Amino acid sequence: MNNNDNFEMTLHSGISAFEGKHFAQAMQLLSPLADQGHLEAQYRMAIMLQNGLGMVKNEEKAFHYMKESAEQNHALAQHGLGFMYLMGDCISQNSFEAMKWFQKAAEQGLSGSLVTLGRMYEEGLGVEKNPDEAQRLYKLAGF
Repeated sequence: MNNNDNFEMTLHSGISAFEGKHFAQAMQLLSPLADQGHLEAQYRMAIMLQNGLGMVKNEEKAFHYMKESAEQNHALAQHGLGFMYLMGDCISQNSFEAMKWFQKAAEQGLSGSLVTLGRMYEEGLGVEKNPDEAQRLYKLAGF
């Protein structure tokens, strides 16, 4: 078995542990991969660190991993980073940054980001109210 096979097996095992809610095991498997820059591992580590799943909550490290994964074009991480900025969770609240990351995820077809952008336009969160743009985004999301 070569290093790539070991890497893939560790990643798959870590994701399976995460999805099975075996967070301590997921953390052990995914943490080294996240530190090596793997976007899937970083995304899941960010969620665990943000919520204290299988480890002590660490907002600074959660933000770091979420941003690293988002910058590698991981749509769910972009959406997650948008929410961190929108809600001021793990980082100072910043609607402009939230909008930027939701837009990137929406461009990849993430309907949840389209809906969130629609709400932001509907309510004037970080942008000027624009009901027409809100409706256009809702329609794109399938609503």
